[in-house]
Amino acid sequence: MTSLSLAAFPAVSTPRWSNWCSLLAGLLILWLAYVSLPGFATQEPVVDDDEAPQIRALLAQAWASESGRGVRRNPLVASALYGQAGKLGSAEGLFRAGKIQLSLGWSAVQRNYAACLFAAASQLGHHEARLELDRLHGLMPLDIHDCSEDAGAILQLVNFDLDRYVSGLPLPRRRIVALIRDLAPRFGIDPRLALAVATVESNLDPWAVSPKRAMGVMQLIPETAERFNVRKPFDAEQNIRGGLAYLRWLQHYYRGDTVRVVAAYNAGEGAVDRFGGVPPYLETVLYVSRVMGFSGRGVSALPPPAAGGKGIVSAK
Repeated sequence: MTSLSLAAFPAVSTPRWSNWCSLLAGLLILWLAYVSLPGFATQEPVVDDDEAPQIRALLAQAWASESGRGVRRNPLVASALYGQAGKLGSAEGLFRAGKIQLSLGWSAVQRNYAACLFAAASQLGHHEARLELDRLHGLMPLDIHDCSEDAGAILQLVNFDLDRYVSGLPLPRRRIVALIRDLAPRFGIDPRLALAVATVESNLDPWAVSPKRAMGVMQLIPETAERFNVRKPFDAEQNIRGGLAYLRWLQHYYRGDTVRVVAAYNAGEGAVDRFGGVPPYLETVLYVSRVMGFSGRGVSALPPPAAGGKGIVSAK
């Protein structure tokens, strides 16, 4: 019998530890390069506890569009939403919009617009925005006038995939979505419009409270809650029924003019009647653009907001 020895078999080479370390180091470098690409989101926005529900909703929806969480990644939509949050007073929104603008190109127009956003954010106390502004000043001359964006930013809102976004929300909020879709037809309201209003108002948070005491999913102020017999505004179904009842009333009052209905839901029918349409209040103009865009309707021509963001008047 022939005995076998290990020497009879060819040696099997095993990777050395140093080779594994080199491979892992290479992969780490590639990953770091990937996540450091301009506009690639790695962290959620910082949200202050005292932010109004509309701002919190904007930052959440912008983050989804920036990162691709639950929706198709779209930096243009993200920039538009962050920009609106910034116009309503969010330093984080201004900072994020500026970062995305730099990721989209390096033209003088984009650099100056990004620098303006960083300057506005730093004035609100955003430290990282101050650093970004200093970095830009060190790289090139800047010509900062104002942070006016072109009309294309508002038009981007029609590309926000509302159905896909809400389908990726946590289960409790998906139940609220189902409730809105079930109840809206009973009030003669397009479910997609009702869902857009609720998403813009509170991001479907039944416990949301605004600085102006608007409450719940549909953000009913106490007077509106009383007007439509909502005794428990933090009960999601009661709140939604109250909001739908108000939308139905507005729909009849404005004879189906959806733009005026949406504007009045935000600013009150008195303001809409006084201006003969969408009031030129910053908050209301931005609000109407979001609801119309999210609901799949064309974003109609809107009046310019009052100069310098003045006149931010709203029922909420």
